[in-house]
Amino acid sequence: MNLYMILTLLFFILSTIGLWGIFEKAGEKGWKILIPFYNWYIWLKIVKKPLWWYIFLLVPFINVFVILLMIVEILKCFRKHGLLQQAAGVLFPFIYLPYLAYSPKESYTDPDKQPPVKKTALREWVDAIIFAVIAASIIRIFLIEAYTIPTSSMEKTLLVGDYLFVSKVSFGPKVPNTPIAFPFVHHTLPLTESTKSYLEWIKLPYYRFPGLSDIKNMDVVVFNYPDGDTLSSKLQSNVSYYQLVRQFGRDAVWNNKEYFGEIIARPVDKRENFIKRCIGIPGDTITIIDRTVLINGKPEQNPGKRQFKYVLKTDGSPINQKNFEKLDITEKITTDNNGIYELTLSDAAIEKLRQYSNVVSIQPVCMPKGSWTPDIFPFDSAYRWNVDNFGPLWIPKKGVTIPIDLVNINLYKRIIGVFEGNDLKIRDGKIFINGKESRNYTFKMNYYWMMGDNRHNSMDSRYWGFVPEDHIVGKAVFVWLSLDPDKSLLDGKIRWSKLLRIVK
Repeated sequence: MNLYMILTLLFFILSTIGLWGIFEKAGEKGWKILIPFYNWYIWLKIVKKPLWWYIFLLVPFINVFVILLMIVEILKCFRKHGLLQQAAGVLFPFIYLPYLAYSPKESYTDPDKQPPVKKTALREWVDAIIFAVIAASIIRIFLIEAYTIPTSSMEKTLLVGDYLFVSKVSFGPKVPNTPIAFPFVHHTLPLTESTKSYLEWIKLPYYRFPGLSDIKNMDVVVFNYPDGDTLSSKLQSNVSYYQLVRQFGRDAVWNNKEYFGEIIARPVDKRENFIKRCIGIPGDTITIIDRTVLINGKPEQNPGKRQFKYVLKTDGSPINQKNFEKLDITEKITTDNNGIYELTLSDAAIEKLRQYSNVVSIQPVCMPKGSWTPDIFPFDSAYRWNVDNFGPLWIPKKGVTIPIDLVNINLYKRIIGVFEGNDLKIRDGKIFINGKESRNYTFKMNYYWMMGDNRHNSMDSRYWGFVPEDHIVGKAVFVWLSLDPDKSLLDGKIRWSKLLRIVK
């Protein structure tokens, strides 16, 4: 039994014991608290609230807010009207409710017999603001959260300037690792460069509530950046700390404060949020051959709109810039002014460009097989992979045991040593895990492989590897607003055709 199960049992047992006594003080039989659904009816009856509240008690996650309100109403029955008293009751019901139930000093008063409580205008505003913040925070943590697309890594599926909702319940909301934090702020306080928005006095281990579904191939997923555990305070997550170390050396990165700033660490839930498409799920084998992604030997069935780089040649005459805009070509266009262009194109744009009379050819940009890129995972010349030719690579699955050796350890050493918290060392040509020589390893978590739809302009799993299950935030489900960052409000800033669309 893990820590969360123990704490959850204690929470419910102590809260139930408290409500048993409170029911009896209110003139009801205490055992009624043990009958599911009926207990809510009795509770509403005790606090004299309308029965239509019961409807919201049946709605997952919404019922959390209603129960919090019902706890506050119980506190009022014991004349606990102070802001701190009510906050303590909401945050620590497993302590406060038993106290009210069994303390001889505390007596129940029927809500209809209580004298009216006068609140100042300031108190009314403070109560409303605090409740709004608590309610909105619970929605944001456990139900749904709004995000903005900052980069073009998912074009044309998602555009820079898209505002979307991400469902936390799709894959199950996870408990925050750092629950004490400034509301509505991710990792840095507003108006500061590096001041943490969270406190690490309390650090909770990973736990995820049951979700509506498991992550499937091709889902568009928001997750915490796996390389974001350590980073440069000046460059943040724009450049991976580990890439900087490989490029400049650890001493240079740690000692050059002027360029890199301080080297800081972040817990999982405060790492930068990334959004990509889940290409591989646990147990899959991923291979890329000449840009084509194979999942377990079969070509991916991508519902999005992928883009790649191409070299376009004309007969020497230029292509009008307005034509590029009509074709929705938004990535940087490179040209030598002799009719040769480097463009990032979708399949639809290619088909239209082939119809231009001055277009001679459109050739894909593709790195050949065996051409090694040192910045590509796993950063080892034994695996001569690049963005267009990669793998095969197996995606780790929880509970599966694999053999490990001095070659494949580079694929999984970050999982073993960082994500799963083992002491991994290699000495005298042998692998030691937690002090014991090891030839096999059993994975403790599931892992995923994420890639952007804009395949030649996406920093994704090809550059930093696997995404652990405890980094998964939620599923991108709906774009409610789309603004073009390069246009003014009067010049078509709102992309009307891109509003209110489901993410596929």
